[in-house]
Amino acid sequence: MKRLAFALSALLLLTDVALARPVASVEVPETLSVGGKTLKINGAGIRKKFVIKVYVGALYLEENATDPAAILKADSARALQMVFLRSVDKAKILGAYKEGFEKNAADKAAIWQPALEKISGVIGDAKDGTTILVTYVPGKGTTVSVQGGGSVTIEGKDFADAMFSLWLGKDPADGGLKREILAGK
Repeated sequence: MKRLAFALSALLLLTDVALARPVASVEVPETLSVGGKTLKINGAGIRKKFVIKVYVGALYLEENATDPAAILKADSARALQMVFLRSVDKAKILGAYKEGFEKNAADKAAIWQPALEKISGVIGDAKDGTTILVTYVPGKGTTVSVQGGGSVTIEGKDFADAMFSLWLGKDPADGGLKREILAGK
């Protein structure tokens, strides 16, 4: 009986360990709760600028997927979590968002300028360990939340598609990170 209790305890301990996966120095959760739904990790990796590790990014979906166009087309909850591995100032973060819109949604980049201004109200300088979470909930919109800061929600699926195209679009900031978050597991 003691062996069975020990085996069950060990199994529970291993189950707890499986609830997060290590990426660089970050324990990335296997699930996130968004808009009353439990999203599963689709993939996680490191955003690099040249050889410098900037943040750990993780994509969460209702169902795992590997096709970025299908993910963007679906009107379902999704999230992208960024945990910064170094300090990055606000201007660089917002500049990367603006550049991503210009590269992946050029025809609507000017339309999204007011939304970027709203986002700039909650984003500050990111320090090592800062988390930024971008979520989309159908019928509600896209919410950008900053750890230790505020959050802002932009209505409409069009904005969600433009925002998530920063990582999933034809010209993402980091092709390696795109491949990793599209692993489908």
